[in-house]
Amino acid sequence: MVPAGLRRKLERALECAAVQSRRLVETYPDRFPMYTLHGRWVHDGEAWTNWCEGFLGGQLWLLYRATGDAYWRAQAEHYTRLIEGRKSDRSVHDLGFLFMPTWKHWYDLTGDVHAQQVVIEAGRTLAGRFQEKGGYFCSFVAPESLFIDIMMNVGIIFYAAQQTGDAELERKVTQHCMTTRRYLVRGDGSTAHEGIFDRATGEFIRQGTHQGWRADSSWARGLAWALYGFGTAYEFTSDLRFLQTAQACAGFYIQHTPVHGVPPNDWEEPAPALPLESSAAAIAASGMINLARLLGTAASYQDYAWRILDTLTGPEFLASETPGWEGILKHGIYHLRKGLGVDESVMWGDYFFLEAICKALGYV
Repeated sequence: MVPAGLRRKLERALECAAVQSRRLVETYPDRFPMYTLHGRWVHDGEAWTNWCEGFLGGQLWLLYRATGDAYWRAQAEHYTRLIEGRKSDRSVHDLGFLFMPTWKHWYDLTGDVHAQQVVIEAGRTLAGRFQEKGGYFCSFVAPESLFIDIMMNVGIIFYAAQQTGDAELERKVTQHCMTTRRYLVRGDGSTAHEGIFDRATGEFIRQGTHQGWRADSSWARGLAWALYGFGTAYEFTSDLRFLQTAQACAGFYIQHTPVHGVPPNDWEEPAPALPLESSAAAIAASGMINLARLLGTAASYQDYAWRILDTLTGPEFLASETPGWEGILKHGIYHLRKGLGVDESVMWGDYFFLEAICKALGYV
């Protein structure tokens, strides 16, 4: 049960999300921004990789589920249709991010057979990245590269495998989770961003990072992806190893994050100039709500999610009291090393923040 005071804050944040989302689709129709600059959405800036086109449509579906307003349903369907062609995109490892918040939402709400087939095709496409030697789905960077982020995309492959009875697809996605668990999740529950493998032999060579402080440090958003993603893997498989991994990641997050619940970009970086990464906090809050639901009696995860949301719905993070700011959640970071979306709003931060709010309020 959400405390009454927090419920009021969540409802106000939902209203803010509706205002900002309407402004986005009406001011910049058919655009899919990734991050803001000085609070305004960037539409032609460097992307590094194209992985965010599902989050806007996902927000619109969440707003429809929360309000029942036909305006949101129409917008959600429109932005969902715009990305259908990406179901056969073999250049990225992020098709779960694109199709689970959009086409899967559509199918869950309506039972539309075409929507389900789009999700299944996207899952099969993503599974084409499997590297038999090494046992993982490779990142967009290179065939020898495994990203922790891919754990947030395994759900679409599990779904495709189970809906079609494809045992080979199930084998591959399960092996990917086991490989990630072995080489990117450390004994203390922290995670590496990247693993590098020998393509000829499948031998693991080293850990690395593109967005964290160092190869052996703990990039906060990557750990949040793992926390949420291993929980998803457990939900599809009932494999306790995946649940234990999700709990280990959650334990590290809770132990190493300040009392307000929002981590820095990397926990190991000494004296970071920007000590807040709100998108990691939003992902972790939603992932911990999932863990509480999976475990039934895990009040500690639910309570910690409430702590994060209580912080994120305050004026320091929620953009409702910041004139001219176009995003929903402030103080996110996309790519610190490249200087992209640093101390700004980011689309996945807005999406997972809204998702966590809708879960807390009982809409999803």
